[in-house]
Amino acid sequence: MAGHFRSYVWDPVLIVSQIILMQCIYYSFLGLWLAGVDSLVQNSRSLDQIFSYEVLGFSTPQGRLSMMAFILNSLTCALGLWFFVRRGKKCLDFTVTIHFFHLIGCWIYNARFPGALSWWLVNVVCMALMAVIGEYLCMRTELRAIPVNTGPKSTL
Repeated sequence: MAGHFRSYVWDPVLIVSQIILMQCIYYSFLGLWLAGVDSLVQNSRSLDQIFSYEVLGFSTPQGRLSMMAFILNSLTCALGLWFFVRRGKKCLDFTVTIHFFHLIGCWIYNARFPGALSWWLVNVVCMALMAVIGEYLCMRTELRAIPVNTGPKSTL
C-alpha cells in the first residue's frame, strides 16, 4: 500500500464509534433545541416531541416549533460531522445512518411505521441540510492548501 495517496485502512471500530457518537450528538442537541423552544412557549417536554410523528405538523404552533428544532438540529449535526467524521465522502453515509436509526426508533416508540407526510418531509429536508452542509464544511477543510516551508534552505 505504500505509495498510494490517502490510503486508508478499513477500521470497523472507528466507524461504529463514530456512528454512536453522531447518534448521541443527534439526540442530545435535538433535546437541547426542543428544550429551548419549549421554554419560549412554556410547553411541557416529553419524548413525544422526539419520536412521535403526529407532533410534527404545520397546523399547530407546537408542530411548527418542533420542525424548527429539527432543522436547527440538522445544522448542529452538520458541525458534528465536520468535527468528528472529517471526510466529505462519508457525510451522506453518516447522515442516512443517523436518520435510519431515528426511523427505527420512531417505529418502535409508536408501534407502527411513520405515515405522516409532515414527518417524512421534515426528515428528508433535515437529511439534505445535514449532508450538504456537513460535506461543504468537510470539503473546505480537505481542500485547504498544504503549507510549504518557505524558510531559508539549510546549507550542507
